[in-house]
Amino acid sequence: MMEENQITIVDEKGNEHLCEIIFTFDAEKFGKKSYVVFSPIGEVDEDGDPIYDAMAFEQNEDESGGTLLPIESEEEWEMVQEMFNTLAEEEGEEA
Repeated sequence: MMEENQITIVDEKGNEHLCEIIFTFDAEKFGKKSYVVFSPIGEVDEDGDPIYDAMAFEQNEDESGGTLLPIESEEEWEMVQEMFNTLAEEEGEEA
């Protein structure tokens, strides 16, 4: 059973990675898309810090699920990075 705040991402080699959803947001700037920022559970970079990634999300019409899509442009990545940085700053202020 999958937790509500977790998703399974399948990489280009067919390997499954269980990921924690960090946050989601909607943006109309690039065609009214939703975005999900996630971190593979148990995976860290060479410094031991969590790895973060993001994808666009297209909801199914019956809202039973959806499709993850690659982020298509540098401008989209910049928007996602800005949202991530804003959230990180807010979290830092609360700590």
